Amino acid sequence: MKPNRLQSLDLFRGLVMFALLAEGTGLYRALSKVTTEGSIFGWLVGQFHHHPWNGLRFWDLIQPYFMFIVGVAMVYSVQRRWERGDSWSQTFKHIAFRCVILFFLGIILHCGYNQKLVWELWNVLTQLSFTIMISFLLMKLPLRTQIIISFAILGLSEFLYRIWPIAGYNQPFTPDHNFGSWMDMQLMGHLSSGHWVAINALPTTAHTMWGVIAGRILRSTRTDIKKIKLLVWGGVIGLVFGYGLDIAGLTPIIKRICTSSFVLASGGWCLLTLALFYWLVDVAGLKKGIIFFIIVGMNPIFIYLFSNTVGGQWFNGYVAIFSGGFLSWLGVAAPVVAVINALLVLFLEWCLCYWLYKREMFLRI
Repeated sequence: MKPNRLQSLDLFRGLVMFALLAEGTGLYRALSKVTTEGSIFGWLVGQFHHHPWNGLRFWDLIQPYFMFIVGVAMVYSVQRRWERGDSWSQTFKHIAFRCVILFFLGIILHCGYNQKLVWELWNVLTQLSFTIMISFLLMKLPLRTQIIISFAILGLSEFLYRIWPIAGYNQPFTPDHNFGSWMDMQLMGHLSSGHWVAINALPTTAHTMWGVIAGRILRSTRTDIKKIKLLVWGGVIGLVFGYGLDIAGLTPIIKRICTSSFVLASGGWCLLTLALFYWLVDVAGLKKGIIFFIIVGMNPIFIYLFSNTVGGQWFNGYVAIFSGGFLSWLGVAAPVVAVINALLVLFLEWCLCYWLYKREMFLRI
């Protein structure tokens, strides 16, 4: 671990990627089958599944976290390039190339999900390619200007949803009958079975932009306390306005179409989470145990791709041949076998991350 790294961000990213890795093993689905509905444990497991529509669960924060973390990390990586003498145009070419790769990786993943060639733009990597480019183009603007533009982007998204006049798609907060659904029909010719929309790339750009702003604050010469205060105040403002819009009945919190209230509330949680980790790790000096998660976060693109391809489509089932076989001989119930198998796969995939980490083998785009 390089001493000049922002280890709080490494921990933040590691926890997010570990949660995604666990999801890819089927752990949360397996746990939901061994919980009692209405119990505290059942509620906790439910937090690791997306809310069906209007509401906010922990799992709805994972994608905003991912987008936000990329923004923070981009400040550090781009600034290093500029400090070593790279020009803006050289950096732009690198960012553009990275965005193209991410865009097509997202499409390729959906081809794997469907087991055939498809043109689907719902994957987080595809949308991240858009948010990274916009955030980079605005990176050198004053912080206040970036904040204003991020809110203008949210306002544009809100405006389009509310004024879209085409019959059948003029119900802003109704599944499959909103502006985002109309855009999907134009871009892909069909809708997502889960009511997701590709135009989410527009409002969620705010998440990456706020990550850039947070990164610039952390790289500034401000005192640690001042940095934390700015992040906390930004987070509180996001929560107040995000949840306030939902409670007042003005704009419901809906992750699947990234309403402005959702982006504000989730953005608030992003800022508060970063502030917490920055205080714990970089200020208070917490070191014990964090390397376990950092190891996973050091190879985020690789482990995300592995979990969604080799893992989900082959490795999970292959491991189940042995774990399921032996445990079945012992008379262990099938739902419990599924949990144990998911935990075993998670351990083995963590070991893969550890093996790559020790050899300093990182997939970078």
